[in-house]
Amino acid sequence: MGRRVVALASEDTEFQIVAAIDHAGNPLLGQDAGAVAGFAPIGVPLATDWPEEVDVVIDFSLPKALDHCIESCVESSTPLVVATTGLSDEQKVKLQAAAELIPIVWAPSMSLAVNLTMKLAEQVADTLGDVVGGLDVEIIERHHRFKADAPSGTALKFGELIAKQLSDDTLHVHGREGHTGERTRNEIGYHAVRVGDNPGEHTIVFGMLGEKIELNVAASNRDCYASGALAAAKWLQGRPKGLYNMFDVLGLQSS
Repeated sequence: MGRRVVALASEDTEFQIVAAIDHAGNPLLGQDAGAVAGFAPIGVPLATDWPEEVDVVIDFSLPKALDHCIESCVESSTPLVVATTGLSDEQKVKLQAAAELIPIVWAPSMSLAVNLTMKLAEQVADTLGDVVGGLDVEIIERHHRFKADAPSGTALKFGELIAKQLSDDTLHVHGREGHTGERTRNEIGYHAVRVGDNPGEHTIVFGMLGEKIELNVAASNRDCYASGALAAAKWLQGRPKGLYNMFDVLGLQSS
């Protein structure tokens, strides 16, 4: 993802890349970040040192790298876009605390299409939550074999948004096996599939008696996530401190 962010930002005249940061054990340290990304050299080496003055930081890494990123941005009063998933509850609390000092955009998916689909899922759940016969919601997510967390942060966010439109006692059920008995009316089911190099696909099934609705959003490559992160970085300029999400970036209001 870092390579795609560098590549797309290099083609955007509104951006000037001033640093490309990675962990100390990366064997590519010192090489030009543009060349590493498969693009033309940009005169910025891959490094571990944080620059002194930047307009925004985009973090697309791993949870274990996020704490230092947050601390560095707070110390330098730098706006931050967090696109890393799989965060612990403690890290989420740190993000919220940091947002009292700097502006932060944080979302489980930077994809514009995914976030628009989330809005559609909210509307479906809100409209059909009390349908005669009941509404069954199942979330199926597919990702590449290398993804370390399951279900995806995006799938969990879909479930969170849908649950807010349903009853207060909604249950979140992860997979099914054995003699589970009849499906309860108040549950959202999650199913994680790991295959090949799939960059991300989510299907939300709203099942009723006699009919169903399926919302499907799928990435064909990782550029959609990089483009969304860059859009968030642009939007964040000049914003006051606070914790924002991609609904804010897209001008949508969460219900």
